[in-house]
Formats: sequence, C-alpha cells, structure tokens
Amino acid sequence: MKPKPWKKYAFYILITEAVGLIAGLIIREGTKLYAQTITKPPLSPPAILFPIVWSVLYALMGVSAARVALSPPAARRKKALYIYFVQLAFNFLWSIIFFEWQAFGVAFFWLLILWALILWMLLAFRNIEPGAGYLQIPYLVWVSFAGYLNLGVWILN
Repeated sequence: MKPKPWKKYAFYILITEAVGLIAGLIIREGTKLYAQTITKPPLSPPAILFPIVWSVLYALMGVSAARVALSPPAARRKKALYIYFVQLAFNFLWSIIFFEWQAFGVAFFWLLILWALILWMLLAFRNIEPGAGYLQIPYLVWVSFAGYLNLGVWILN
C-alpha cells in the first residue's frame, strides 16, 4: 500500500491550527480588555492583522512539521518533532499569560524561551529537511516582533 503523505500534512496543519484556534477562544475576553485598556508601543499593528498572520504561520508550521514527519525514521526526527510540540505548547500558553492574565513581564520571559525553542526547532528541522527549517523563518521573525511588542507593552503599562 502506497503511503499517503497528504494525511501527514492534514494532521500537522489541523493540529497546529487547532492549537491557535483554542488559544484564540480562551483569550477572547482578554484581547477585548487588552484592546481597550492597554497602552501599546509604536509599530503596533491593527488587531485584525494578528489572526490573519497567525493562521498563515500555523499553516507553515504544520507543513514544516509534516515534511519532517515524512522523512526517514530516525532518532533526530523524533527529537525534532518533540521540540515542535514543546514549542507549540509554549506558544499556546504565551497567549494566555499575555492576554488573559496580562502578566506582561512573565509573558516577555516566556516569549524569550519560546524564541529559543523556535530557533532550536528550526535548526533541528533544517538538519533533517532543509525546506522544513526555512519554513520556520517567518515564525521566528514574527515572534521576534512580538517580543518587541511584549516588551513595549510591559514597559508602558
């Protein structure tokens, strides 16, 4: 029986998008409060941009993880996918820490750990399937920008 790679792609894209959707539902009230009461730093994009960007980034993350999952079985593949899920959990929890709890200082340090995990994942993916690593670059760049925004919010509030 011939393997069906589209199933791996569907699995990783759907699971990653689901993490973002669930986080978005949990932080709904927190984002409303944030929009109304928090002083934002310069270069803060309009609120409508965030779900669009995150949807695209989650899709890229899912495609990237699927490419790694489709690579030949090896210990480094297992480790890379483990890093993927750990960073995804950190991503999920950052939204709650920042928007729901509005613990901006904690969120900033959490984001630094997330950034390091993303870089680690990117490098692990690149060593297995170079294209999968490169697909993570927009995510790393966006989280870097989020770090600037998080730090700005923390300082201003």
